[in-house]
Amino acid sequence: MVVVHRAAARTAVPWKNGGGVTREVAVWPRGSPLDRFAWRISIAEVLSSGPFSVFPGIERLMAVLSGRLSFAPAEGATQVLTADSAPLRFSGELPVHATPLDGVVTDLNLMTRTAACRAELTCRALNAVLPLRLAALRSVIVTLGPASLRAGGERLTLEEFDAAELSGLSDCELAPASARTGRVYVATILPALPA
Repeated sequence: MVVVHRAAARTAVPWKNGGGVTREVAVWPRGSPLDRFAWRISIAEVLSSGPFSVFPGIERLMAVLSGRLSFAPAEGATQVLTADSAPLRFSGELPVHATPLDGVVTDLNLMTRTAACRAELTCRALNAVLPLRLAALRSVIVTLGPASLRAGGERLTLEEFDAAELSGLSDCELAPASARTGRVYVATILPALPA
């Protein structure tokens, strides 16, 4: 099954501290609030320096899509993250202070409730036809530019920041729809590790 989450249909939700906005891409179970989801994917715009929200019991994966972000955790060294950086994994309980260095930063966030599931987030180049083998029961593909998706006997057109949520499928195929597509992110949702 394929569910497409269109970027054009998303609502920007301002942060409580006024430092940015978040647009929810996909959440499970559908319609879950922040204290109930098993997993959640969102795209945020970081507008000014400030702390990240703290999410107890949540593991986070974050990838910068554009801009340069200074990521300063309470524990560990400060890092400067860019679109060339690998997705960063950190605990939602960890206090973090973030500062955009050259204007607005756009980032992709994947959060999982550790008692319910875990996840992987990978970036793939999309300069030609890209076959994807899906090892999980559920995967979410987020495109950074126009693309064509073939999955489950369907062919779908995806625009920039659209997401395709796939369940019960073992493979699919992506193709760039323009010279500026470039990359896609693949979120893989996996069962929680045994306690």
